[in-house]
Amino acid sequence: MELQQLRYVVEVAFASSFTRAAERCFVTQSALSHQIAALERELGQRLFVRSSRSVRLTEAGEAFLPHARAALLAAEQAKEDAAAVAGDVVGTLRLGIIPTVTAVDLPQVIAAYRVAHPSARVELQVGNSDALMAAIRDGELDVALVGLRAEVTPAGVASRVLSTEALVAVLPRHHALAGATSIDLRDLAGMIFADFPAASSGRAQSDVAFAAMGVDRDVAFEADSAELILGLVAAGLAVTLLAPGVVSRSNAAVAAVEVGRGPSRSEHVVWDAVAPRSVARAFLAVLASHGRP
Repeated sequence: MELQQLRYVVEVAFASSFTRAAERCFVTQSALSHQIAALERELGQRLFVRSSRSVRLTEAGEAFLPHARAALLAAEQAKEDAAAVAGDVVGTLRLGIIPTVTAVDLPQVIAAYRVAHPSARVELQVGNSDALMAAIRDGELDVALVGLRAEVTPAGVASRVLSTEALVAVLPRHHALAGATSIDLRDLAGMIFADFPAASSGRAQSDVAFAAMGVDRDVAFEADSAELILGLVAAGLAVTLLAPGVVSRSNAAVAAVEVGRGPSRSEHVVWDAVAPRSVARAFLAVLASHGRP
C-alpha cells in the first residue's frame, strides 16, 4: 500500500470520477485506475462501484476513506514537522472563505504569506460559513474566514474576531427610503426581500433580527451570491440587508441606509482547535502582521 494509491482513492471519492481525479493528480486515467485496482487486489475488496455514468464508494470504500485521509494528513504533517525544525514552512494551506469577506484584503494577505513562505502552496475554497467550519472540524480545511451574527461564537473550532459591523439596508436608488439618514427594521415590513438561502448563517443575521422585533418579511429571492442579490435590488425587484463593505465594493446601482436596532455581522478567522498545522500557524501570523488580531 502506497501513499500515492491513498491519494488517488481520496481524489476519486471527492470527484466521483476517475477522469476528473486523474486530471487533479496530473496523471493519465489509465495509470490512476491501474493503481486503484492494484490496491483493491491487495485489500481483497472493491473500493468503488463504476458505471458508465458515475463512480461511487462501496461499503468497504466508505470504511477505508477516512483512514486514507488520515494517513495522507499524517504523512504531510510529518514532512512539515521535519521542515519546521529548520524553520521552514512547507505543504499546502487549505484556505476557505465566504464570498463576502471584507475584514481583510485577502489577495494582499495571501501574497504576503507566499513571500514569507515560498515553499508553501495555497489552495482556496469558497463556501458558506457553516460548511467551512464543518470542513475545519473534519480536517478538510486548515483556516477559514467566516461571517456570523455578532452574538454567535464559532463552535468546535479555535477562532478570533476580525471585525464587526452593523448591516445596512440596501435599496434601489429610486426607492422612497433611499435618501433617508437612518431607518428602522419596521420600515421594511411588507417589502419583498432578496437574501441568502434559508438556514444559512448569512440568512440568520437578518432572520433573527426581524423575528426579535416581531416583523414578518417576504423573502422571494434566495441566492448564494451577494452580487446576484445586489443585482436584484438594483433592478427594483427587492431590498436586502448586507454588510456595508460588501455594498461599497460593488458597482450595483443601489443605495445603502443605516438601520437602527438592526443586525450586526462579525467576521472570524477559524482553525483547528486541537492541532493546527504549521501552514495554518504561519498564515495566522501573517494575518496578525496585517493589523488583524
